[in-house]
Amino acid sequence: MLTNSRLVIVFETGVDSKGEPTFKTKSFNNIKTDATDAQLLAAAEALTPLQGWISNKVERNNVYSLA
Repeated sequence: MLTNSRLVIVFETGVDSKGEPTFKTKSFNNIKTDATDAQLLAAAEALTPLQGWISNKVERNNVYSLA
């Protein structure tokens, strides 16, 4: 049974001294477990411009109860 869900957005924040991209992760906990992946992606797309960085990756992390 799904007990918890988290939305994670990874942003590309610039480059380091070697020219490699740098990243920052923002996590949003206690997402409604019945939210669809499409709804979470829409939320991530709405939040991205507010951060001022480019979204590199959007993830959904689910926690399940096994017993």
